[in-house]
Amino acid sequence: MRLDKYLKVSRIIKRRPVAKEVADKGRIKVNGILAKSSTDLKVDDLIEVRFGNKLLTVKVLEMKDSTKKEDAVKMYEIVSETRIDA
Repeated sequence: MRLDKYLKVSRIIKRRPVAKEVADKGRIKVNGILAKSSTDLKVDDLIEVRFGNKLLTVKVLEMKDSTKKEDAVKMYEIVSETRIDA
């Protein structure tokens, strides 16, 4: 599954165009490598997302094409959530 679609379906980022823009600006890494929005994800991949002053690291647990809000949190596990001070 594409990175931008996964971020939207799992509700880590609410809208796919925003997920695409964040990825294309170089603010997302998959398994420690800078990722584009078209990067293919697999189960057990680690995704690092930089949101302004926060670094969120999640592990992909499952892939689904669509989910309900309650099921979206089961798609990933938060590994770490770090505040970045400028």
